[in-house]
Amino acid sequence: MNIFQKAIIKSVKFYQKYFSPDHSFWAKHRGCPYCKYFPTCSEYMIEAVEKKGAFKGFFMGIWRIMRCMPWNKGGYDPVEKEKK
Repeated sequence: MNIFQKAIIKSVKFYQKYFSPDHSFWAKHRGCPYCKYFPTCSEYMIEAVEKKGAFKGFFMGIWRIMRCMPWNKGGYDPVEKEKK
């Protein structure tokens, strides 16, 4: 893992710990999950950066965040899709 991957992952983990509605102390006060995707967008970003590298993984994570809108139903969306 290179320095860019580590920096991105540390930034996402910081966000998860202090700001995320699904992972931080805010999540303990909610009764249900906030994110419509599984894994959550921050977990997806970490996995994408680990598996695809800093550049591609970062943009995969950004694309995932951009798809999070009321018109998208969400659901299971892994980093590596199953090949048919």
